[in-house]
Amino acid sequence: MNSMSTPSASTDFTPRIAEIQRNTNETKIRVRVNLDGTGVSKLATGIGFFDHMLDQIARHGLIDLEIEADGDLHIDGHHTVEDVGITLGMAVAKAVGDKKGLTRYGHSYVPLDEALSRVVIDFSGRPGLEMDVKFTSGMIGALDTQLVFEFFQGFVNHALVSLHIDNLKGHNAHHQCETMFKAFGRAVRMAITPDPRSAGVIPSTKGCL
Repeated sequence: MNSMSTPSASTDFTPRIAEIQRNTNETKIRVRVNLDGTGVSKLATGIGFFDHMLDQIARHGLIDLEIEADGDLHIDGHHTVEDVGITLGMAVAKAVGDKKGLTRYGHSYVPLDEALSRVVIDFSGRPGLEMDVKFTSGMIGALDTQLVFEFFQGFVNHALVSLHIDNLKGHNAHHQCETMFKAFGRAVRMAITPDPRSAGVIPSTKGCL
């Protein structure tokens, strides 16, 4: 796997990078993000389809992403998936920093064959998740589809974002899930992109986020 990329040293741009290690009695998670990367990922959660979905976030969000998870998969995937969401949220919040010059809002519609999902995100400083998804299968590979909500809930609570996820169409659960994660990656990419017209300004009438 290629090493995580950073912008050229010839610029004065400082990439937004953060690394978080979170250990509990149930999981040991390490997450490293470069919000200004090229979509390179190195993923090892022990759940193949979950790794595939995390790769969608990296590739479509142009976020360099490393995730190592050692969880109690002998029980089930719940703690691992939820704790990855928590740790990723913590890393993104740290990398984003004070949010000066941030676009703040992002949205995306993504289709995959018969499936279509919409994701809207606001780096508001307030956690909130609205998710309307009716999966057509309880399992996709080794991933329990109930845990998709737990992943995003963990992310929202620690990235401090408002997140709306709607699967508008879909019959194949793999397609449903993949459109959600791709749209999430693209929405995050839009929201965290610096707005040159508001450089140094926090995008809120309150003056803080």
